Amino acid sequence: MAGRIREDDIALVREKSRIDDVVSSYVTLRNAGGGSLKGLCPFHDEKSPSFHVTPSRGFYHCFGCGEGGDVIAFVMKVEGLGFTDTVERLAEKFGVQLRYEEGGPARPTGGPQRGRLIEAHKVAADFYRDQLGTPDGLTARQFLSERGFDRDAADLFGVGFAPRGNDVLATHLRQHGFKDDEVVAAGLVGEGRGLYDRFRGRLVWPIRDTSGDTVGFGARRIFEDDRIEAKYLNTPETAIYKKSQVLYGIDLARREIARSSQCVVVEGYTDVMACHLAGVRTAVATCGTAFGDDHARVVRRLLHDHEEFRGEVIFTFDGDEAGQKAALRAFAGDQQFVSQTYVAVEPDGLDPCDVRIQKGDEGVRDLVARRIPLYRFVLSNVVHRYDLDRADGRIDALREAAKLVTSIRDRSKVDAFARELAGMLGIDPLDAQREVRRASARAGSKTVEPSPPPADPASTLAALPDPRDPRLLIEREALKLVIQQPILTFASITEVEEDDFTHPAYRAVWRLVVAAGGPRAATATWVTTLTEAASEPALRQLVGALALEALPARTEPTVDYATAYLCRLRELTAQRRIADLKSRLQRTNPVEQATDYNRMFGELVALEQHRRALRDLAVGDS
Repeated sequence: MAGRIREDDIALVREKSRIDDVVSSYVTLRNAGGGSLKGLCPFHDEKSPSFHVTPSRGFYHCFGCGEGGDVIAFVMKVEGLGFTDTVERLAEKFGVQLRYEEGGPARPTGGPQRGRLIEAHKVAADFYRDQLGTPDGLTARQFLSERGFDRDAADLFGVGFAPRGNDVLATHLRQHGFKDDEVVAAGLVGEGRGLYDRFRGRLVWPIRDTSGDTVGFGARRIFEDDRIEAKYLNTPETAIYKKSQVLYGIDLARREIARSSQCVVVEGYTDVMACHLAGVRTAVATCGTAFGDDHARVVRRLLHDHEEFRGEVIFTFDGDEAGQKAALRAFAGDQQFVSQTYVAVEPDGLDPCDVRIQKGDEGVRDLVARRIPLYRFVLSNVVHRYDLDRADGRIDALREAAKLVTSIRDRSKVDAFARELAGMLGIDPLDAQREVRRASARAGSKTVEPSPPPADPASTLAALPDPRDPRLLIEREALKLVIQQPILTFASITEVEEDDFTHPAYRAVWRLVVAAGGPRAATATWVTTLTEAASEPALRQLVGALALEALPARTEPTVDYATAYLCRLRELTAQRRIADLKSRLQRTNPVEQATDYNRMFGELVALEQHRRALRDLAVGDS
């Protein structure tokens, strides 16, 4: 039996396995300055990114939960593997030939190793894909063709056909050197009176993890005489397949999810295919289970979902009762996302695959574009269950919907949602707000008070912004650069505007900078000039703090470093404008107000392109 892996081979695995490449299969990483990358920790829930990766040192560390180590430690932790299994997996991925020392500790004997299970799935996926082209695969090919998928589409997603014989795959795997206990542990073969193929006579989809490894299969019934009535069969729980954590299509969608800050969650394998082929390449689906907490964690890590960069999660549901129940379940888990959650529902009750068949690729894109906020969809479904023409119906609807409003994550929006509920019911907004407060009290939670009126802008400088507020971090760092290193900001400062600063105090500082002639007018007394121009003590105090606080860069900041921060500042402004425009679009009827809707949609497309360009500049300059 093989002994211990040689130390020099382990060192070579560490060298070949770039930690940023490995970690980015699980976490969306963005530049953090000083040669470091950051993202949301995969080991604990958090709203702001505290997980840092330093490629030059080959280490990671989370400042939130304290986890840290090298690339081997990361894979061991995130996959729940032992040391030897992890080294072997990385060696296989990065092409390192391992050698074992005789007399070293024996390998564990608690069942097949992960590498063997992955390899068995790879062989099975290739086998199924080849079988799709055989005469026996005709029915499977017809099924795909009727749904608008040609052979190229099948190849892109690795779709295959499982022969109808009892143990055809089992025999094939034996011929490739796999033992019976390995193929059973992989979930590919079942045990009864003998071994039998788990997916017989079905159309099969390979289910891959974020790194692209096949870890399971989904199989659809296509023959009327199939003795198993279930429409879909999925791989059972195995050492490499956890249905609560896998998402079909994540291997193809993960980079686009990170790039566009959008994830579309659909309900089936063909829906994922339809969306991707139609140009919605952020679509994923759960595999035989409802969208749950673990799925949300996967999506959040890929979205880089936190207060600084908010994305959007779009669920597609059927318009029937089952779809409404699914929306309620999604709403219950909405608290996990910082990103805005939406629902895309086809009025005719069609799923994305059927939409593509009947309305083409543009129909699928329109379905996603017409999304509405999840809370609005849920409230509307609750309200419409009652007879609103009767006073008692309106009261019952109000009481039921108020329970949902109290559970909304962002407490600052509760009053706005209560007013929207009042509009649905045709009642006084104050009545809706009172009922929401009563519902909150009945639930035993803190009473939701009405939002206070906006403060007088002239007096807001008395309350200086919290320097640790993550929502204002980019604004503060940009001003520190302008004050401390004005010469570095020459290249990109001309594009910055007052509206890029959301806090009144930061806007006031920016007005001081503009009034002083901007960074190009800076001299040796630049800070003094700004301080003396401040008319209020609080503003002078803020300028002084910005002039003295350390920049987060670990090395001397450069022009590229400053440009990256200023681009990120402008990107946040673009995101706010996009959010405002989306809100206006959602309130505009695309049929009755077609001109306004099309104009705003064009503006939205241009703004999205502008935002992406700024992100590319920020990442490139970083």
